[in-house]
Amino acid sequence: MGTVSKALNLLDIIKSPAVRLGLTEISKLAGFDKATTRRLLLELIANGFVEQDEVNKHYVLGAALQMLGKAREERFPLFKTIRPIVRNLAEATGETVHATEYGAGVLISVCAHESTKANRVSLVVGQKLPLHATASGMAFLAASSPAFVETFMRKPRDKFTINTPVEADQLLKLVGQAKARGYSISNQSMEEGIHSVASAFVNTSGKPIGTVAIAMPSIRASKTKIDEFGIAVAVAAQEISLKLFGRPAILHNAS
Repeated sequence: MGTVSKALNLLDIIKSPAVRLGLTEISKLAGFDKATTRRLLLELIANGFVEQDEVNKHYVLGAALQMLGKAREERFPLFKTIRPIVRNLAEATGETVHATEYGAGVLISVCAHESTKANRVSLVVGQKLPLHATASGMAFLAASSPAFVETFMRKPRDKFTINTPVEADQLLKLVGQAKARGYSISNQSMEEGIHSVASAFVNTSGKPIGTVAIAMPSIRASKTKIDEFGIAVAVAAQEISLKLFGRPAILHNAS
């Protein structure tokens, strides 16, 4: 792992707003010695990517990342575009809705609106979602080119529950079904007790950029709800594609 990758790994470790970590904890999680970790953190602090609390010495993300995020949002207004769509879909369905963007081999949650029900699915913005074990991932694969899918199928896949589709034939079948119907369905493939549906939004060339998904406790996941919510996420994905790129997301035409 090069120096840049090590520094980025530290940013990934301390990104959670709910967790505050010191040098010892970060070093252990990163698998680096304390000297290396401290050197990298000092470099990140000097460039504004990390800040250290003067009282408890915990490390948090710095303002430079926010500036980069704003610059990127001005060029590609993803969050501004999807936030109202995610919120409206959550209010209409009563379930948790989230959107992801693809990067570095995984989908990253960029926007989420939780259900107001006591029994609900919670999802942290910034969470990484594997392509094979989530409705979002299967929707992304359904909209991807055959070459992308073929390459992905050669990679190892972790099993999270008894329902996680790790075998290529099983996963390809689910991806094919998602492409045919316009949305994917996950039956407790990432976490027990959670069902979800998702659809991908694509750019002008039909390449998937990310997904929008509805997640709900399995106890509420009747076939009627699955079908209803599946159509709803497909419509939402079309709306996002249209607003971002001027074209709807049509899975079976994606390349």
